[in-house]
Amino acid sequence: MDRGFNTAISNSFFTESGVLQLDLLQLLPMAVCLYDAQGNMTFYNEAAARLWGRRPAINDEQTGYEDAFPYYTTDGNYLSLNAATLVAMAKEGIRCDDWQVVLERPDRSRSIIKGNLIILKNKEGKMTAVLHCFQEVPDVSASLREIEEHILRYRSLTDELKQSEERYHKMIEEVEDYAILLMDQSGVIQNWNKGAEKIKGYHESEIVGRHFSVFYLPEDRDRNLPQRLIAEATRTGKAVQEGWRMRKNGSRFWGSIVITALHDTEHNVIGFSKVTRDLTEKKLAEDKIQQYANELEFQNKELEQFAYAAAHDMKEPLRKIQFYNSYIFDNASQQLPEKCLEYLNRSINAAARMKGLIDDLLTYSQASSFSQEMTETDLNVIVHDVIASHHDTIEKNNAIIEVSNLPVMRIIPFQFSQLFDNLLGNALKYRHPERQPHIVITAERSAALPDGKVADPSESCYYKFSVIDNGLGFEPGYAEKLFELFQRLHVQPGISGSGIGLAICKKIVLNHHGVIRAHGSPGQGARFDIYIPCD
Repeated sequence: MDRGFNTAISNSFFTESGVLQLDLLQLLPMAVCLYDAQGNMTFYNEAAARLWGRRPAINDEQTGYEDAFPYYTTDGNYLSLNAATLVAMAKEGIRCDDWQVVLERPDRSRSIIKGNLIILKNKEGKMTAVLHCFQEVPDVSASLREIEEHILRYRSLTDELKQSEERYHKMIEEVEDYAILLMDQSGVIQNWNKGAEKIKGYHESEIVGRHFSVFYLPEDRDRNLPQRLIAEATRTGKAVQEGWRMRKNGSRFWGSIVITALHDTEHNVIGFSKVTRDLTEKKLAEDKIQQYANELEFQNKELEQFAYAAAHDMKEPLRKIQFYNSYIFDNASQQLPEKCLEYLNRSINAAARMKGLIDDLLTYSQASSFSQEMTETDLNVIVHDVIASHHDTIEKNNAIIEVSNLPVMRIIPFQFSQLFDNLLGNALKYRHPERQPHIVITAERSAALPDGKVADPSESCYYKFSVIDNGLGFEPGYAEKLFELFQRLHVQPGISGSGIGLAICKKIVLNHHGVIRAHGSPGQGARFDIYIPCD
C-alpha cells in the first residue's frame, strides 16, 4: 500500500482543529475503518463493508480488535487475533505498514487483504484513535494456476483442432464422388480434392488460382450465372443449382452444386465452399422417362382421336341399320314368321346397345379434352338437373334420393354433370330387387386424401363427395377394376351397360386433379368417394 497515501490520510482528512473528516473517508474506494483508543470500532466506509461481506455494529464493545473477523495466515493457518500484528501494534500504539492476512467472510469465502495501521494522537502525543486502511490483494498463486490451466486447456484444444483439421482435410481429399473446393470472396479456387479431379478432369496444379467459372458453359458465362450464384450465396448464405457443366476435355456433365458462404467471427464473408455432384446418369434417365411420357401422351391423344373418329364414323351406318330395322318392324312385322320376328327384335336391341357403346366412347374421348374452361358453378343446380333427367326411372322404382348442401366450385360444368349422371344412373341400374332404392349424395371438406394417395403439396383442402346406394354392391377386390374400360361386374338379364361409364367418371375426376375411390360389399350396396381440390 502506498506510503504517500498514508501521509495524505494524516494531512488531508483532519480539520484545522484536528477532527477527522469522516464524510471524506466514506468516499474513498479503499476500505477504511476507525477504532478508538480502547479498540472499539467507531466508523467504517462502504468499501470496508463490501470487502468484509457484513456490516458490524458501531460503538459496540463486541466489535473491536479482539473479535472483528476470523483471520488466517497466507499459508492457510488460523491466526489468533491477539497474536495478529494489527492488534499488537495498535495496543502498543506502533504504526504498522503493509501487513497481510487472509480474511474469512460470513459466507466462508476468503480474500487476502493488505493493510496499514495509522496511529492518531492528540497534541499531547496521546493515542486517540487507530485508522485501519486495507484492500484486497489478488491471489497471484491462484491466478497463476488458473493461467496454467487455461494454457494447458488451450494446448489440448489446439491439438484436438489440429487433429480434427487433419482428419477433415484427409477426408475431403479422399472423397471421390463429390468435387469439394474452397474459393475466395471473388470465386478464385483455393484448393482441390480427388473428387474434383475425377469429375472435372483438372489436376490441382492446373486449376488452383483460376476462377470457378471455367467449369460453366459459354452461354452460362455470357449470362453471368457464376457471378449470380456467388451473389446469392453472399446474400442468403447458400446457392443451389443444377445444370450442364464442362470438363477439361470439353465433355459435359450434369452437375448439382451447392455454394455455401464462409464467415469470420464478425459475420463477414471470407470465402465460399463449393460441392458438386455428377448426376449425369440420373439426368439422362429422367430425360428418357420424360421422353417416354411425351411419346405416350402423344400416342394416347392419337388413340383418343382415332376412337372419336371411329365412333363418329360408325354412327352413320348404325343409323341406317336402326332405320331399316324400324321400317321392317313397323311395316312388315305382322307378316314375319315368329322366328324372323325374334331375330328382328334381337337386331333392334343389338343396334341400341351399339349406339350406347358408341355414345359412351365419344363421351370418353371428349372427357380427355382440356379445352373446356372451368367456371364457378353451383353443384346443387347440376345435381338437381341430373336427378330431374332420371325422373321416370326414380318414380317407376319408388327410389329415395337424398342430397346434402353442395358447394360452389370452379369446375367444367358439362363434365361434372356427366360424372353425377353416370354415378346416379349406376345406382339406379344396379338396384337391389328386394328393397326400395335409397341413394344419398353428400359433400364435406377434407384435409386428407384416402389411404395410399399422396396429396398435392399445393392443395391444402379437398371437397369429398360421396354417392351411396343400397343396391347390389360388389366384391371389394374389384374396387380398382371398376374404373377400367369395358369392365362390367353385373352381367344380368335386363341390365345393360357398355362398361365405360365409370372409366369416364375417373377421367373427369383426373381432369379436375382429384381422386375417386369405390367401396362395396355384395348385396350391401356401394359408395363412391370423390376428392376434388377446393381451389
